[in-house]
Amino acid sequence: MEITSILKGDSLKRLLQGLALGVALTMIVGFNWGGWMLGSSSHELAQSTASAAVVKALVPICVAQFKQASDSPARLVELKKASSWDQSGYIEKGGWSAMPGSTTNVSGVAQACATALRDMT
Repeated sequence: MEITSILKGDSLKRLLQGLALGVALTMIVGFNWGGWMLGSSSHELAQSTASAAVVKALVPICVAQFKQASDSPARLVELKKASSWDQSGYIEKGGWSAMPGSTTNVSGVAQACATALRDMT
């Protein structure tokens, strides 16, 4: 059986160079503009998206717990007077960022709750 001329000598070299260049360009385009990502990157994206969704779902509960306090108008004034980096601590100390039936705070809920309360009119 005879080997075709494209698979001999210089032709084979050019074929393999073209193949390598095609693979490299496909990977560059795919990862930069095609939306491809590594498994570790997709895992990090999924984790951050899930955390953001949890915080978004729990903030209304935190706000409602804050508003249910009998002295909530006075506490809201105190919250607004506190510096922005102390506001999440104020919410955590008050226990409003802990969900009903729990004593632990969910990461990020206190800051988002403080922001939501501060932005209320």
